[in-house]
Amino acid sequence: MYPIIRNRRLRSNEAIRALVRETIVSPDDFLVPLFVVEGKGIKDEIPSMPNYFRYSLDLLEKEVKELWKMGLKSVLLFAKVEDHLKDNKGTEAVNPNGLMQRAVKTVKNACPGMLVMTDVALDPYSSYGHDGIIEDGIVLNDESVEVLTEMSVSHAEAGADFVAPSDMMDGRILSIREALEDDGFYNTGIMSYSAKYASAFYGPFRDALDSAPVDIKNVPKDKKTYQMDYANRFEAIRETELDIDEGADIVMVKPGLCYLDIVREIKNEVDVPVAVYQVSGEYAMVKAAAEKGWVDHDAVVMEQLTAIKRAGANIIASYFAKDVIRILG
Repeated sequence: MYPIIRNRRLRSNEAIRALVRETIVSPDDFLVPLFVVEGKGIKDEIPSMPNYFRYSLDLLEKEVKELWKMGLKSVLLFAKVEDHLKDNKGTEAVNPNGLMQRAVKTVKNACPGMLVMTDVALDPYSSYGHDGIIEDGIVLNDESVEVLTEMSVSHAEAGADFVAPSDMMDGRILSIREALEDDGFYNTGIMSYSAKYASAFYGPFRDALDSAPVDIKNVPKDKKTYQMDYANRFEAIRETELDIDEGADIVMVKPGLCYLDIVREIKNEVDVPVAVYQVSGEYAMVKAAAEKGWVDHDAVVMEQLTAIKRAGANIIASYFAKDVIRILG
């Protein structure tokens, strides 16, 4: 009791604070999202995501080499598909010479040691902007899973280390795992977006990929029939446990900061690594507030990322990864 015990002794200077610090953010924590586009010599800044870019494959090669030199060793790839290639069945998603497949090969050729994860969902390939095939105003589950499974095998054939299904269709993890096994891709991992919420924080990302749901008749206006209700907690645990049973190697909570209670709940329940996606809206808000001078950019970035890791994240997908390297010096 006081005065024998004084907790402030362990806060009295930076040296002792660093020595007893419980949570340390390092480059090894990060999975770097990268957006790829067709063309050459393209480094296109995303308007709603300041200082974040879409890369053509030639400049993607340069970017991954830079990331590797910075100590960032894992990337998560997203493809911005040209409009004329989009349809309701995600046909382009399974093209062995598609943009995603070529992006995987580009990264592996440029930097063989880089861990490559690929986004598996139909919304970038869909003429309707949804993660599955639509019929009579409904996003079909089983038919969509068939395409997602074929898509995953295609990514594995291109050289992906992990596929990352972000669609939230029921049963897709089991289907993908079985298909990978059948085709001999025993070591290709699955990082499942197990607790992906129907969040308002995804807007800038959908701008980056032009993947927002279209506003036309007989097309759902949002993704709430397959992404989770943000009011729900126990559902996240159930979804995650099912994905693990079906073969997920890593599970993810998305978004990040508003869902730290979910991260901790899941971390307490499972024995596989837990990833968190600090999403585009979280990135954009910090950048906008910092530009206005309302917050200290670097301090807020580190506080948020430390909170995500403290909550239980083993892996953080974040657009701030390069900023963190600069901040850590």
